[in-house]
Amino acid sequence: MDLMKIFEAFSRGFYDSCRGTIAILYLDKEINEQKLTWQSPSRVSVRQKETSLNEVKKPKEKESKVLKRVCQCGMLNGGIFLFSILLFEYGLLPAINNLFSIIFGNDSFMGNLVWSWIQPMLSLIFKTVWVIPLFLLSKVVNALWFQDIADSAYKRSRGRPVYPQSLSKLLADSVFSIVIQLLFLLQATLASYIPIHLVGMVLSMVQMCMLYSLYTFEYKWFNMGWELHRRLTFIETNWPYFLGFGLPLAVLTQMPSSWIMSGCIFSMLFPLFIVSGNDAKPVTDSCDYTVHFFSPVISISNLLFSKTIGNPHRTLSEKR
Repeated sequence: MDLMKIFEAFSRGFYDSCRGTIAILYLDKEINEQKLTWQSPSRVSVRQKETSLNEVKKPKEKESKVLKRVCQCGMLNGGIFLFSILLFEYGLLPAINNLFSIIFGNDSFMGNLVWSWIQPMLSLIFKTVWVIPLFLLSKVVNALWFQDIADSAYKRSRGRPVYPQSLSKLLADSVFSIVIQLLFLLQATLASYIPIHLVGMVLSMVQMCMLYSLYTFEYKWFNMGWELHRRLTFIETNWPYFLGFGLPLAVLTQMPSSWIMSGCIFSMLFPLFIVSGNDAKPVTDSCDYTVHFFSPVISISNLLFSKTIGNPHRTLSEKR
């Protein structure tokens, strides 16, 4: 095992993951220039000249909106969702608590008793009426915006996506991928509860790095026509690179103690990583040892599918 190659692949992955913050600034410009070049009248025949001229007159209708989508993700998840939570936790609740102190006096028994009832009730109402509905809505909206960003970035660099011929195969791959990701997230969460705190924290962080790398590159690989078993095998084989790639997002999302705030930070930053992943060229052959991170959840997924729908296709383990 060459430690220098592993470190170089890890460093390259970390560097590539941060490139989206720069690439996002010129991505729209490149996409729009490609469209204008394609629509140029000099590229068409004389008979099509008038039609092409009409198309060139309306470039704004087809302009790329990658930067706009990124800003919208930031506004929805950070400007509205995250800010409202911070305002409630660090603005409204302390203000009400101070009001009770003025009314009942500092450290009074009655004031503390009333606050012990009011504070949980206000938090429950806030989460029920505002946080949970907005969180669910943001997940749906973010998914659409993430896909829009990924498709635009992919078309700019590689052209039209390559999808499976069979619709059933496409759906099966998508459903199985979601199950794998959910189970792997659970696996990473359970790792954090290992009695030896440092060991559990490191194992959980490593798995979150791999999961975020899978999240990021899945858009590109899916558009390239890669099946799920190929996507997972590629990550496990070249784990040093993807460990470094997923590290920045894993660290930033693990900092908040609240999973809702962590989700807000993820949704704000993830579009940048989608752009990074689309332009990245993973370092391969940096390590001869393959780490089968996903094997446990693959076995569980195969068992679940075989018990529910009979698993008509070959299992993922057989393909790997």
